[in-house]
Amino acid sequence: MKKHLTPILFALLLLGSCGQPADDLKVISFNIRYNSWYDRESPNRWELRRDAVVRMVREEQPAALGLQEALIDQLQYLDSCLPQYRRVGVGRDDGEEAGEFMAIYYDTARLELTGSDTWWLSDSAEVPSYGWDAACRRTVTKAAFRDRRSGRCFDYFNTHLDHVGQTARAESARMVAALVDGHCFDKPAIVGGDMNTTIDDTIFSSLYAVGLQDARTLTDSTSHAITYNAFGQNEGAVIDHFFVRDIKVLRFRTLDGDFGVPYISDHYPIEILFRLPE
Repeated sequence: MKKHLTPILFALLLLGSCGQPADDLKVISFNIRYNSWYDRESPNRWELRRDAVVRMVREEQPAALGLQEALIDQLQYLDSCLPQYRRVGVGRDDGEEAGEFMAIYYDTARLELTGSDTWWLSDSAEVPSYGWDAACRRTVTKAAFRDRRSGRCFDYFNTHLDHVGQTARAESARMVAALVDGHCFDKPAIVGGDMNTTIDDTIFSSLYAVGLQDARTLTDSTSHAITYNAFGQNEGAVIDHFFVRDIKVLRFRTLDGDFGVPYISDHYPIEILFRLPE
């Protein structure tokens, strides 16, 4: 008797043969560039970039997406265009909707959210506050996830270190390291974001001390391309990074391709494809 594959089984076999393995996960970190009145006459204003941002997410299909600088109107637009995603995070100015968010979006079909929190990078971490010599309020958002396919768990920390305060960057890195060590000592962890400094900065010694590693160095399929592109106004810099612990990094990419506009932000997104431990 001739046996026939069911449509579901055929789809699973097809995914395994020509797509990424079912257990592999993809996470993107992206400074989206806030919807600024400075840009209102610019060809790089949000209204001209936003559909390209949506296109990037739809093409890449990350399991999770960490945004920096996103304002509530930008998030609401993405909410309407990406219904399969939900988000966590709060506005840094009031703990609700005011100011920039360190938002984390997640694909609800792939990831189950098991917890989330936001802390201010300061000595008053539980309330909106400035830290040390920072020019802005800065936050870190954590999302705890369970992969619906494998049942494995990991924590993702999304942050944006200060662009002015050197002490603030160092103390913020120390604080993020303490949060990772205290909240996910028994789980794999990812820290990503706009760090406003290059990877050779000594502030990252705090992250290395708790077992985090620079994701770019963990795979041969990697990218050292610039991440801050300044909308083409200067030669740019590599200041967006991923750090991981107890995670196998399969690929690191800088998403500097064509999504329909010259620049989807003044930063390029960065992306890791990874596998959680058995």
